[in-house]
Amino acid sequence: MNRLAVSPERRSGTFPPPTLQTLPAAVAANVAEVRARTRSTIMAVVKADGYGHGAVTVAEAAVAAGAGWLGTTSLADASALRAAGLAVPILTWLHPSGIDAEAVAATGVDVAVGSVDELEALVAQTVSTVRIHLHMDTGMSRGGCPGDRWDDLIGLAQRAQQARKIRVTGVMGHLPLADRADPAANAPAVARMRRARQAVQAAGLGSPLVHLAATSGTLTDPATHFSMVRVGAGLVGIDPSETVEMHGASRLTAPIVHTAAVPAGTPVGYGGAYVTDRATHLSVLPVGYADGIPRECSPQAGVEIAGRRLPVVGRVSMDQIVIDTGADAFRTGTSATVFGPAGGASPTIRDWARWAGTIPHTIVTGIGPRVKRSIA
Repeated sequence: MNRLAVSPERRSGTFPPPTLQTLPAAVAANVAEVRARTRSTIMAVVKADGYGHGAVTVAEAAVAAGAGWLGTTSLADASALRAAGLAVPILTWLHPSGIDAEAVAATGVDVAVGSVDELEALVAQTVSTVRIHLHMDTGMSRGGCPGDRWDDLIGLAQRAQQARKIRVTGVMGHLPLADRADPAANAPAVARMRRARQAVQAAGLGSPLVHLAATSGTLTDPATHFSMVRVGAGLVGIDPSETVEMHGASRLTAPIVHTAAVPAGTPVGYGGAYVTDRATHLSVLPVGYADGIPRECSPQAGVEIAGRRLPVVGRVSMDQIVIDTGADAFRTGTSATVFGPAGGASPTIRDWARWAGTIPHTIVTGIGPRVKRSIA
């Protein structure tokens, strides 16, 4: 069998660890794709640490490319963005421990309020005026104010705004069928949002920003855009509706740490679930399901080494995967690309999602803390 020296031996005996590299230029390109499809203000949603890509890195790239707002799902995340120097408006909309009015005021962010009880609790502790977005349940039954309580919420907001406890700056909802490129499916939520906006304006609460669409609605259905759109998955290259080719914004690499020549009939991994059908070489990468590699991936799963797509064989272990490299005996330290942007032999996050029977979001948000982070 051939010996292929892809990377030189390192005199120190060490090599770069598994690394997830974020590509800010791809984030900027994705914002440009969005800007080409809407005139609405763009909110860059960087929840879950920027979909696993680093919230500050993604936020900075998105704002530089034209995003006018940032969105998070916790006040702590919003505070971290402020601490990093991001001065654009920020909205946070999940409050598992309630809303800390003093912290909100100190951070200078907007908060979503989706119930009468939540607004009453906020008003009771407010000293400085808090900017809020009224959150309506537009069909998900997962949060937001139900339609039959909307007038009550508006009435309380009206009184609180007159008392200068709050200022209503936005009205929001969510598309329940957000992963479909189907305007007809979106129509009920759009109608609810229009009625919600009319009621807010009729109550004398001004003309706040209205936002309903996430990535798929933004890319496929202008009727959902209103005055602002929320783009999160799209920032890192994911279009849930699979209608627009976005730009992958990360690359996961890992070094080969062991290579061995084996004969035909060699069992590989726990349980010997895979047995080699020929004499071959096996290379080990130091990433496993503890690092976010799906254990349930199909036999089609692979990685890129030296410009070739090579298969993952045997079961995914907690810390390692095994690659069948055929005639090539790669040296330790040779870099493998687990996933990266589309093009060439590298798998994409969508490939891994398909192999694991899941969605791309779970792949990028599941990369574990043992994996080093870097920025291109």
